Amino acid sequence: MTQFKSPLEAFLYWEKATPEDIFLRQPIDGKLVDFTFKQSGEEARKIAGALLEYGLSKQSHVALLSKNCAHWIIADLAIMMAGCITIPIYPTLNAKSVNKLLEHSESKAIVIGKLDDFESQKAGIIDIPVISVDFYGENYGDLWSELIKKHTPLQKLPQQHEDDLITIIYTSGTTGSPKGVMHTVGNFMRSSYALIDEYPIPKRPKLFSYLPLAHVAERVGITVLGLILGARISFAESLDTFATNLADTQPHIFFAVPRIWTKFQEKILENIPQKRLNMLLSIPVLNTLFKKKLKQKLGLKDAKLIVSAAAPLAVSSMKWYNQLDIKILQLYGMTEDCVISHGNHPTNNKIGTVGKAHASVSAKLSAEGEILIKNSCLMKGYFKEPELTANSFTDDGYLKTGDIGEYDHDGFLTITGRVKDQFKTDKGKYISPAPIELEMEKNTDIEQICIVGTGIPQPIALITLSESGKAKSKSELSNSLTDTVNLINPLFEKHEKLEKVVIMKEDWTVDNGLTTPTLKIKRNAIEKIHRPYYKQWFEMQEKVIFE
Repeated sequence: MTQFKSPLEAFLYWEKATPEDIFLRQPIDGKLVDFTFKQSGEEARKIAGALLEYGLSKQSHVALLSKNCAHWIIADLAIMMAGCITIPIYPTLNAKSVNKLLEHSESKAIVIGKLDDFESQKAGIIDIPVISVDFYGENYGDLWSELIKKHTPLQKLPQQHEDDLITIIYTSGTTGSPKGVMHTVGNFMRSSYALIDEYPIPKRPKLFSYLPLAHVAERVGITVLGLILGARISFAESLDTFATNLADTQPHIFFAVPRIWTKFQEKILENIPQKRLNMLLSIPVLNTLFKKKLKQKLGLKDAKLIVSAAAPLAVSSMKWYNQLDIKILQLYGMTEDCVISHGNHPTNNKIGTVGKAHASVSAKLSAEGEILIKNSCLMKGYFKEPELTANSFTDDGYLKTGDIGEYDHDGFLTITGRVKDQFKTDKGKYISPAPIELEMEKNTDIEQICIVGTGIPQPIALITLSESGKAKSKSELSNSLTDTVNLINPLFEKHEKLEKVVIMKEDWTVDNGLTTPTLKIKRNAIEKIHRPYYKQWFEMQEKVIFE
């Protein structure tokens, strides 16, 4: 395989070698619009020229506010071609958060791409040049289509060097304000090649991009890896068309967070109740045909690598998928280590763990059990936060992940919680919520869960309901949740046993600020709202409380 030194070098190789091959497939209004390598390169060069006409100097910061789409990747290429640094912004952020990131990142221009509600975000745009991709209906600032007509392709492209900063990725902020993680060209390339070396990924793969490209996992695992391998990258048009778009793509790699695996399971069981599913799987010939058809319908027929990450996936869910011949591998990584840490493998998968340290990783546990990581693509630090950066590393250069873990005798890692998530009950006992949450999540009536207990004698569970949970009566729900609590409590120490389950009135979403754009709960925000009621709920007679 050709060893590329930068994402731009990789793109230029495929553009020259396979100019007419399809690079990006964008569904819009139910139709597919294809962009070849040649067309993508031409548009990127023209937009790069437009950026330079704004007077941007080398290494200027250019923001990119968009959902995943063909133009996200073309804009990212254009920013590289202009010798600038990409500042991706989550497309779900409100105007205040957009404004804060633009100010903090010192962005000198912004590209506005595919968005659901730019009108509500517009007030957050600071006084900098704006390029709007009118292909998706936006018409604020300078229009992409007009710039394409007006400019000739930039001829002299910069060379990306290993130590050049390529991006500042703002973390999703589960425990406070987002932090700007600085990554270099070399980090992105070493991270991508580490994944290629570890996993069975074919050359020229079909990829499907739907998790936020503003997050490091999608950026490395789709964009950079895709550029290296000469991939064809497809996108989802909307939430409503997601299943169809995925099935049409049949990607070679499928990466999802636990919430998505839960949703898939719910949809399958809506159409085929568990009893009927068990019957279909018990008949030898029918079993094989059924699983093949189901994988095709899900869009996983050609998948060589099926991954879950970002948060723990319940063992029960993984075993349930296993019986459908869908082998989900849990991987573990974070923005700061450029996703290279631990992972399970198709030939060595221990369910319930996040696998072994990757070949290029040195890992150990601190005296307190915190996971410490060293690899060749660790962040260069947090932008404008030297003290925070220094505190994120040990004296011998290991990244402090903030996660608590345990290794088994075979070297497989299990994450048991977050250092910052631990809380103390008024009995003075510390509790790690993650293991209790994982056990409770076996109940499919639960969509999201947050175990809390500060200031009360025993922990309680705050939950939101799944679609199946919402369909049940109050008495059915109470019985279901009480049964689960009674089933799991014997697994834990006396001070960890759940006392109550509180069902929230409304879901936790990105819009109400209670989940991150990567669908992880914001524990601090949830606690801030509900902590005044813990004592009142704890003293109620009922085991299951409806808020």
